[in-house]
Amino acid sequence: MNKKLAFVSLLSFLALVGFLQSVKAATIPSATLDSDVYLAGQTGYISVSVYNDESDKIRVTELSASVNYYYTDGTVYVQKFFSNAVLPDEILVGQTTSYNIPISLPTNIANGYMNLAVEARTEIWFAPSEHWVSSDRPTYPLKLYVESSYKQLYETSQEELGNTENQLQEQQLLSGNLNSMVIMFAATTLVFATAAAFLGFYMFSRRARTVQQP
Repeated sequence: MNKKLAFVSLLSFLALVGFLQSVKAATIPSATLDSDVYLAGQTGYISVSVYNDESDKIRVTELSASVNYYYTDGTVYVQKFFSNAVLPDEILVGQTTSYNIPISLPTNIANGYMNLAVEARTEIWFAPSEHWVSSDRPTYPLKLYVESSYKQLYETSQEELGNTENQLQEQQLLSGNLNSMVIMFAATTLVFATAAAFLGFYMFSRRARTVQQP
């Protein structure tokens, strides 16, 4: 009896080993950052899709993104961000599920490109024994770019300078238009005043000639 039980256990073990060697339970078709450029201290997220390409259901037990970056003093630091999804999460055959991984960059992170490695830990349903077994860990590479804060300050100052120049030009244009209006008003007033004086003098002279006639 013991030999039979041992034989059955051995067959089950061999079947499990063969099953694990033949399956590729999941793939990561895509992983994208929510921004092309980040700044020190900025937050964001990675959108990750996990696809089940096997003949049975799988579940995602962990989803993370690891990054190696430098501080401004040259210190190397390794950080791992985890998905905010409730895990484990099952994915049926042929289905794709999307998840988000929030990221938060240190305020003293150095600028430049950094390598991100997205990884999903999965398990697949093993029907003969009716339990979950560990499966593959699909990965997806990403590059994250942190822009220099000095560049941001420079661009901001240039933008503010441009706005100031535009405001000065608008004020100069408005002042020029106002001066032109004042000059035109003064000239028009002078013309009307001259015409009124000439008309008054003409009327006065005509009246005087009328009085002098016998």
